[in-house]
Amino acid sequence: MNAPVTLAFSGDQHEHLQSFLFPGDGNEAVAILLCGSRAGDRSHRLVVREIHGIPYEDCSERTPMRVTWPPDYIAPMLDRAAAEALTVVKVHSHPGGYAAFSMTDDKGDERLMPMIRGWVEADMPHGSAVMLPDGQMFGRVLNAAGGFDAIHCISVAGDDLHFWYADAGSIELPNFVASHAQAFDKGTIERFRRLSFAVVGASGTGSPTVEQLMRLGAAVIVSVDDDDMEERNVNRILNSTMDDVKQKRPKVDVLADAVERTDLGTRFIPIKKNLWDPDVICEVAQCDIIFGCMDTIDGRYLLNAIASYYSIPYFDIGVRLDAIKDFDGLAHIREVCGTVNYLRPGRSSLVSRGLFTMSDVAAAGLRRNDPTAHNRQVEDGYIRGIAGHRPAVISVNMFASALAVNEMLARLHPYREEPNGTYAAVTFSLASMELIYDPEEGICDILGAKVGFGDTTPLLGLMELAERRKA
Repeated sequence: MNAPVTLAFSGDQHEHLQSFLFPGDGNEAVAILLCGSRAGDRSHRLVVREIHGIPYEDCSERTPMRVTWPPDYIAPMLDRAAAEALTVVKVHSHPGGYAAFSMTDDKGDERLMPMIRGWVEADMPHGSAVMLPDGQMFGRVLNAAGGFDAIHCISVAGDDLHFWYADAGSIELPNFVASHAQAFDKGTIERFRRLSFAVVGASGTGSPTVEQLMRLGAAVIVSVDDDDMEERNVNRILNSTMDDVKQKRPKVDVLADAVERTDLGTRFIPIKKNLWDPDVICEVAQCDIIFGCMDTIDGRYLLNAIASYYSIPYFDIGVRLDAIKDFDGLAHIREVCGTVNYLRPGRSSLVSRGLFTMSDVAAAGLRRNDPTAHNRQVEDGYIRGIAGHRPAVISVNMFASALAVNEMLARLHPYREEPNGTYAAVTFSLASMELIYDPEEGICDILGAKVGFGDTTPLLGLMELAERRKA
């Protein structure tokens, strides 16, 4: 295990844990986290699946400086961890705000962590974490040599986005982000400088999203798109040329060249594959934040599932231009609009928000895997047809992309007059010059219970991905 270990919570999980660990009596409390994972080459992502608070009355001692509890209390949890290949993380509170592991913590972890490793047996990074009264957390995992390594980052994907780094304040910011720091403070920009982003789709909204993230100082951008350049793409892919079209260059390679030329320090990972490739999903699942810049229904559902299974905040960008022709054959614009949906793991989804149904997802999958069968079912009236290429205007795409990136920044560094929960979906209409926003409501029946599952067999619970991996 060479990749740095990170620990990810959904907003609801973090809120629940904070409420349990700080009941208001000023004494320490303790809980056990059972976590799924994504063991990648860039990060070993632990994702919280379940939280088991050890009842206060079952602790033999609870003081402002110490909590003692019987280790055999967690035997059933360890049995589950062993059976389901889950990682175990013990977390307790420091009511006094002491921002480090105490000597008491050290002695307890030196006994407990090897016991957990021996019980679960699998080669996984079990660990320990501390929560402070303001909700901030830090932690460590047991390494192969029997010592401890710091958990590189603990993140929370809620209405606000939190990323707490073990070595916060240690990186030197380049001069080109100085003006960003004037607006968002140095700490926010340092966090941004460490973040990895998946941008799925490299055309209309994907290209300007990559451009903004790179110039804001992103650490890593994973760009996914399996298409080559066509002449119709040049009107909206930044830095593309007709020569790229003639050479039929992959879109992601065009973006990669542009990022490399800027030399701003962003690592760009171009992936010329379809999102439905299991290897692509595993790459995206290592990222800190996802931007969906695609218009396929099944692709957007898949991104929503990745965000749920791996507790990743997901910003979905959709644009629509409606143009009609009058009797004289001239086109007139009826509507220019778009929506940025922010999807919190464990809450509503694109399905529960009514953007599409699971029947639509199935139809889109059939179209992707068997176009002939799809067309036959459309003709027979079993499923709705899929529209062809829609109008695309770079200024509208850039407007939607900027709205999404600013939405992300507002959650990293809240600056709006109202809480971020008010803005689960933000819709713009350039025809009526309006911004309309809707709050978070409800929990998705399909994805709401999948938070923190991490890697599963089959991947994301989808047999299609198991079949593709076998192939």
